[in-house]
Amino acid sequence: MQSMPQEPVPNIPEEGILSKNQKSKSPFQIGLSRFFKNKLAVISLIILLLIILICIFAPLFTDLDPEKTNLLKIEQGPSEEHILGTNGVGQDNFSRLLYGGRISLVVGFSAMFFTLVIGVVLGSLAGYYGGKVDSVIMRGADIMLMLPFLVLVLTIMAVIDNVTIGLFVTTIALTSWPSLTRIIRGSYLSLREQEFVLSAHAIGANDFRIIFKHFIPNAIGPIVVNATLMMASYIIIESGLSFIGFGIPQPTPTWGNMISEAQNIRILRNHPEAWIPPGLAIFITVLTINFIGDGLRDAFDPKSNQR
Repeated sequence: MQSMPQEPVPNIPEEGILSKNQKSKSPFQIGLSRFFKNKLAVISLIILLLIILICIFAPLFTDLDPEKTNLLKIEQGPSEEHILGTNGVGQDNFSRLLYGGRISLVVGFSAMFFTLVIGVVLGSLAGYYGGKVDSVIMRGADIMLMLPFLVLVLTIMAVIDNVTIGLFVTTIALTSWPSLTRIIRGSYLSLREQEFVLSAHAIGANDFRIIFKHFIPNAIGPIVVNATLMMASYIIIESGLSFIGFGIPQPTPTWGNMISEAQNIRILRNHPEAWIPPGLAIFITVLTINFIGDGLRDAFDPKSNQR
């Protein structure tokens, strides 16, 4: 008696297993896994980390004081002692490049952090509670958006005599929160009627738990993407304001006030080593942050990549 042929056991596709594992992950974890598959974004992240580490460990690369002046060594060219030469008051350009990177990165990160805190808090209150709370916060945001950002910052910087790093960061944060607030509010409005939020209300979860347990994790994509793009913008803003004399004052080194020396036509022509390196540092840093932001946007919103 001939035996009936047995049907082959179907192989379970790996995609099915992966999809089951992904279901147990949070949106943030899934977004990160997508981000690290983006080669350009990962390379940009590595380059940015190298820039940050070089600036942090600046004393390992130079033992010269970036604020020390030497009138006997004014506008010297590159040498063994001064790799990038000296500026108009005899300060070492290489040490100012490294230590100035610290200031520029700290300004960009700090302004981004405080703007993020203000924007997330106000956006959460407006999107979650709605009603009068939403109206008051949004009208305040509309008023701030009506005022030209650059003119407002320049006015504040012009009124204040002694501009410090903390004051500069505070000014940037207090004048640039409305855009992020509107983004967070919009995300919350779309989440407010979701079933998991209604279930949390039904079991008696308090507002604080619902916001931090359900709203913020599901809105983490727009928050992270905008945070990276804000940091790049704030580095450019600091550089631009320092270039025209309204940023961090001398002798504190920043990439912006190093480039401001290129306003002198003599230095622009004869000493490119004084202004090209900080210009390249700004360009590379902002470019890598933008690539990281694009990678995060594609990771947390795959439809944007398809569009």
